[in-house]
Amino acid sequence: MLEIIYRNAYCIAVNKPAGMLVHRSWLDSRETQFVMQTLRDQIGRHVYPVHRLDRPTSGVLLFALDSKSAHGLTQQFAAQTVQKTYWAVVRGYLNGAGRIDYPLKEEADKIADPFTDPDKPAQPAVTDYRCLAQTEQPFQSAARYPTSRYSWVELMPHTGRKHQLRRHMKHIFHPIVGDTTHGDTAQNRAVAANTGTTRLMLHARSLTFRCLESSNTVRLVASADEQWQKLAEAFGWPRDAV
Repeated sequence: MLEIIYRNAYCIAVNKPAGMLVHRSWLDSRETQFVMQTLRDQIGRHVYPVHRLDRPTSGVLLFALDSKSAHGLTQQFAAQTVQKTYWAVVRGYLNGAGRIDYPLKEEADKIADPFTDPDKPAQPAVTDYRCLAQTEQPFQSAARYPTSRYSWVELMPHTGRKHQLRRHMKHIFHPIVGDTTHGDTAQNRAVAANTGTTRLMLHARSLTFRCLESSNTVRLVASADEQWQKLAEAFGWPRDAV
């Protein structure tokens, strides 16, 4: 059963589990569990996706309850008026706060996007970050260092490029722990061996949007899952940094 974190007359939000697809996809025909179908069965009515989260990412996922509301919410995402914050655990010490302004070329899937133009210019991509906590652990993940350093950071994307946060963190040499595509394999193995955490350490912590009925601001917050808490405990971090 999915954790419902918000519901009103026109929308509903859940805390998406890491590793669960949002909806059916021919790219993974063997999968049998999907957030969209599970939620539909759980509440007994159809739901309409208005944005997405990658399969390995957990956190706030918003659906509309009718097509008109879906259109209104989708327009907010398209206009970039929805504010999103993510938590991530990254390699190394990422100090203070800053901005990553680094355009990204379209990242095409060889199967899903066979006709993508490889010469299409990079598109603007901007992410703000803020360090929440740091740790140095007494295990080795690189041959030249006897210890390993990690940062718990808050990420705030201002654009919505494919895998933007994962690619931006790789760009500044602080890949997200558990990222098997853009991350550090040795680091991932070391964290898994010493903490038991194998998931991508990226969590959609909050989502802020405008209520379609009243125009008031709605801010939704999703708690981190058991694997995240397990890693935080191993690293000596609090359950909630903000």
